Amino acid sequence: MFKSDVLRGTVTGAALLLFASPALASDAHIAPMTDFANATVKQWIGNDLVVQAIKAQNSRHAGLSQSDIDKMDKDWRAQTDAGSKPMIDAVLGNALSRFLADQKNATGGLVTEIFVMDNRGLNVGQSDVTSDYWQGDEAKWQKTYSAGAGAIFIDEVEMDESTQTFQSQLSMSIVDPASGQVIGAITVGVNVDAL
Repeated sequence: MFKSDVLRGTVTGAALLLFASPALASDAHIAPMTDFANATVKQWIGNDLVVQAIKAQNSRHAGLSQSDIDKMDKDWRAQTDAGSKPMIDAVLGNALSRFLADQKNATGGLVTEIFVMDNRGLNVGQSDVTSDYWQGDEAKWQKTYSAGAGAIFIDEVEMDESTQTFQSQLSMSIVDPASGQVIGAITVGVNVDAL
């Protein structure tokens, strides 16, 4: 009887490892995350508050050089561990960030984070503090904003050590409905275990 319990536990453990494997999990999560993007995230990015906040920041940042962007990103990174966080507080305190936090909270733990980026890959609003301010050098922005209208990018599944859950990020381009032009992008962290 002891041997069968050990064998059953080994088979169950192997099955859990098989399904938890990032390669297999990444295949399994793509369809439900795409459905979530189309059913829910599209509604968020169609909100006028989102569109207007991005357009306003695109206008403010039109003259930035890459060195300006690098300096802003460096300042942001330094503030994540600092006592004073004026740049981070300004973004987290804006109306778009409050809207994104409300959307995240309404999902009951399915969504772990949401952030919106402008046409340079800089954060416009976010539900939680990100480790960096500039996302323009990352796939989440490059495979959405740069890919054009309707682009959806779903990243691999990874274990989040802080929450001990499997998570993935889905990213989408954001279009100005008035012009049809891509103006930014959104990234949504999803708890794959809850999905």
